[in-house]
Amino acid sequence: MIKNVGDLNQSLRGYDSKGWTKSADLNTEFSLPTSLDGVGEAENKSFGDFLTQSLGKVNDLQKDAEVAMQKLASGQSTNLHETMIAVEKADIAFKAMNQIRMKVIDAYREIMRMQV
Repeated sequence: MIKNVGDLNQSLRGYDSKGWTKSADLNTEFSLPTSLDGVGEAENKSFGDFLTQSLGKVNDLQKDAEVAMQKLASGQSTNLHETMIAVEKADIAFKAMNQIRMKVIDAYREIMRMQV
């Protein structure tokens, strides 16, 4: 029985978090860039290329979430946590993409209202 934080910490030391993720077969590693390599490459890409690449990433996240849900439903995976993380990543990415879409549409409408 857990009575205080010390008891909780002691009981959690026996668990291996990497073992929890083995059954999901998902790539959950995320790392931030450690250098500024490739910063100048953005100047060579057009905004359309950037949007196309971003849409592809969002689509990949949605496919990963779908695969995770199918594995959970079929019993191939028993890791509900990793499935929920994949679904939430896809949901957040989709919502962000939709917000960017709305901002681009608003900017286009504003430009069209300008008098030349």
